Amino acid sequence: MGLSRLAALHGVATSYSPSPDVTVSVPDDTVIAVLAALGVDAGTPADVRKCLAAAESRSRLLPPTVVVWAGEPLPPALSGLPPGSTVTVEPEPPETPGRPSGRPPAPLSMRARAAAPAPAVPSPGASAAPVPSPGDAVGASAPLAMPPGGAATVSAPPVTPPAGAATAFAPASAPHPQRADGEPGAPAAVPAWWIPPAPGVHRVHVRTPDHRRATATLVVAPARLPQPPGRSHGFLVQLYSLLSARSWGMGDLGDLADLAAWSGRTIGSGFVQVNPLHAAVPGHPTDPSPYRPSSRRFPDPVHLRIESIPEYGHVRDRAALDDLRQDAAALSEAVLNKGALIDRDAVWELKRQALELVVEVPLTPGRRAAYCDFLAEQGQALEDHALWCALAEVHGPDWHAWPEALRDPRSPGTARARTELLDRVDFHCRLAWLTATQLAAAQRAAEDAGMSVGIVHDLAVGVHPAGADTWAQQEAFAHGMSVGAPPDAFNARGQDWGLPPWRPDVLAATGYAAYRGLLRGLLAHAGALRIDHVMGLFRLWWVPEGRPPTDGTYVAQDAEAMLAVLVLEAHRAGTVVVGEDLGTVEPGVREALARRGVLGTSVLWFERDWDGDGRPLAPEKWRRDCLATATTHDLPSTAARLTGDHVTLRHRLGLLTRSLEEELTEDATDTAEWLALLARLRMLPEGDGDEEAAVRAVHRFLLRTPARMTGVWLPDTVGDRRPQNLPGTWDQYPNWRLPIADAEGHPVTLEEITASPRLHALMDVLRPRKPHTAPPGERRP
Repeated sequence: MGLSRLAALHGVATSYSPSPDVTVSVPDDTVIAVLAALGVDAGTPADVRKCLAAAESRSRLLPPTVVVWAGEPLPPALSGLPPGSTVTVEPEPPETPGRPSGRPPAPLSMRARAAAPAPAVPSPGASAAPVPSPGDAVGASAPLAMPPGGAATVSAPPVTPPAGAATAFAPASAPHPQRADGEPGAPAAVPAWWIPPAPGVHRVHVRTPDHRRATATLVVAPARLPQPPGRSHGFLVQLYSLLSARSWGMGDLGDLADLAAWSGRTIGSGFVQVNPLHAAVPGHPTDPSPYRPSSRRFPDPVHLRIESIPEYGHVRDRAALDDLRQDAAALSEAVLNKGALIDRDAVWELKRQALELVVEVPLTPGRRAAYCDFLAEQGQALEDHALWCALAEVHGPDWHAWPEALRDPRSPGTARARTELLDRVDFHCRLAWLTATQLAAAQRAAEDAGMSVGIVHDLAVGVHPAGADTWAQQEAFAHGMSVGAPPDAFNARGQDWGLPPWRPDVLAATGYAAYRGLLRGLLAHAGALRIDHVMGLFRLWWVPEGRPPTDGTYVAQDAEAMLAVLVLEAHRAGTVVVGEDLGTVEPGVREALARRGVLGTSVLWFERDWDGDGRPLAPEKWRRDCLATATTHDLPSTAARLTGDHVTLRHRLGLLTRSLEEELTEDATDTAEWLALLARLRMLPEGDGDEEAAVRAVHRFLLRTPARMTGVWLPDTVGDRRPQNLPGTWDQYPNWRLPIADAEGHPVTLEEITASPRLHALMDVLRPRKPHTAPPGERRP
């Protein structure tokens, strides 16, 4: 009981339920190892008793981070303060990137009063209960005197603080406040003494009448995320796989901007979703997975379009550049016409040499000023990342194997190395800036093309244990642990993804600074953000190092805080958020995400009436707040699904757990049920046996659902049968290294894709209808 109690206090599960009628106990050794990673020694019964006594005797007036949702009741941490407590909110300073901050807003000080029964909800037109006037808000040295009474019914707009203080926030997109029973419509009960700060990350200071004091981070977030302005469709693509005539062996940010501009203008697309563009761990070979990066905070310069850098045209050694371009053309030729796989290392070697020449060109005054602004905006985070890159060039990509003095980013030895490697640090800072400018250009191209959303970036679950983020933010990670998934019906052995998790306790203690910084960087040039395994905002499956995934356990996150920071940062950036919520989802998670405006992900083949007859779900029964699609990067293409090619591929690689005949029979039955539904809905007028027609019918079905966003897997538009990633494989299959190919398996370029009759026939299903405008010379009088 002692170990279970201690684990519960730290959010560590001692059992889990893979299905409603099954409960699995977690081994004690796993619980002890996970607690150790959280800084809790539970190795012996005596240690457990000692830690438990310390934890239960520790009394906190406030938790490390407090969340307040705009327009909603205060959390118990604030509403339950002793009467007479003084509450002072120190607002965050205004931010002007690259320039000194302006005068900070005046602190808000108020005094908690005893709670009283909430007054009756006033009828329409009646005045609300008394609220403090704007003049009641004063500085920190003079606590706010509030009228007697407790909770008051405050209707919008909230109380306005005095000039210079934080202002109230009531977004038009926010839902109606909820009653205690969860039903919308009634005004929220807000204590009369509370003056709402502006959305942001503030500090709150509390002093009780008995002289206890506490300070915490206060996250004030809008109630909901921005939503897409209307229904839209768009492409889903792994950027590396999208080669054009100008690519250097793999797709780049120039190709992304071009795809966005073409699809927005020509076929009315509202977005383009790409794989994570996070910085990879360099190596020979580099891990090609975009979901196991060195850093999620900065993009990888391998995605740069070299010729689009302004200084490129002023490089003096043109012969060297010409040689590099010829080598890059040979790389592309090998991938497109000779059966070669995408070679990220070879591409980076050529681009690195070209960039070494480009950065020798002096920046113009305006460009220099922009670069200095970028350095100031990114601060220590960029300096650490660039230094890690420079040290990795000298000592290798695993910082655990570096000289001991360099394993600590704040050690004197690391400071000396920073000075010695100053030129290389600046080189990597420059590359981060150049990549950021091309990311911004891609989003501008999407907006200029009329896209309602633009570029949808992807946030991976975690980072490589040897990479830049784990080196620079060592205290934030649970070392010796890896994120994965428990055993389920699809994988009896569970999964270990090799990604160290963040420590929830450290995140809370630091006001979620690492998480906030990560989101700000990703959202800066995004129209929307996709979060891989969004259930990780609530809990993650931790696997101790050296143990099988079956010996893992769940560790809880503070979901309210994780969601509040996400909503706040996305609202500031004006971006939509899409959560990948496929697979096993804890009860209540989808509802919590939907309440805050996080869109889900619905894949056609998984949408069945699981609570009823198990048959394919009719389109009108799909959820509205989601991105609906036929497939993803981890699943078979639509053509492969319809033909059963994905089953034979897995059989060829020895991945099946049953006979080929059993698997093919089950797969054919599943597909036949969907095709029968499409036929009943008159979406398949061509009848059976026409693969292209069936792919179009699938997308007609997606369009019939109420989904806000409809995603089209770009390889589906040309009949590609190969998955980009085949889970459960490593060397057996070329994951993350395949170019987009046509139905015959021949790689195709961006230019060929956009001219494909198959693509245009498919997109005619989704294309918004608008009057045709002839060129000026062909218009009728």
